[in-house]
Amino acid sequence: MKRETLQKIAFSLLHTLSKVEFSGCEHLPKTGPVIVATNHMSRVDTLLLFINPVRTDITALVADKYLNNPLFRFILTTGGVIWLDRSQADFGALRKAREVLKEGVALGIAPEGTRSASGKLQEGKPGTAMLAATTRTVIVPVGISGTDTFFRDLLHLRRPRVHLRFGPPIHLLTLDRDTRDEQLKQATEKIMLGIASLLPPRYWGFYKDHPRLKSTN
Repeated sequence: MKRETLQKIAFSLLHTLSKVEFSGCEHLPKTGPVIVATNHMSRVDTLLLFINPVRTDITALVADKYLNNPLFRFILTTGGVIWLDRSQADFGALRKAREVLKEGVALGIAPEGTRSASGKLQEGKPGTAMLAATTRTVIVPVGISGTDTFFRDLLHLRRPRVHLRFGPPIHLLTLDRDTRDEQLKQATEKIMLGIASLLPPRYWGFYKDHPRLKSTN
């Protein structure tokens, strides 16, 4: 199956089974490299990014544990994702990520590093900030709400309401060798707060008490 065919099927299926809304899409550049940094609550999150109305070229870094599921393996492989081994520093996956950004592709990443079992934001890891800074790639945050109850709603014969809200681009400075760790920490927090600001407060999790979020609520 071709990638374009898969996108059409995914679009039709997701819009039939659920009520999907995209907003803030004007923040997503139509061409050129961009890192789409998102929260991650459900196995359906990647598919939702896959059918966004602006960047049909989008790919994503996805944990290789999904290779054990034949259906997800077929869908994600057809979609051209980059498989990531989270049990170690996967330099091969990072090299591929740099390559697709160099080619001008949109790349989806979950800075939390793994799916949140509670649906609430976990503390961000520095990998996304490091990749963005070293490749000089703009980051567009996106807050996904509603997918934490997606499959439960379907089981109860309800159409899930899902919202993907894109926010203003985040530009990171070039890292300074002497202060790199502190810069990465600050940049990661900036990315995570950018995501949190696009979500209802119930999803804020680790960042719920941050003064910058409280001032916007």
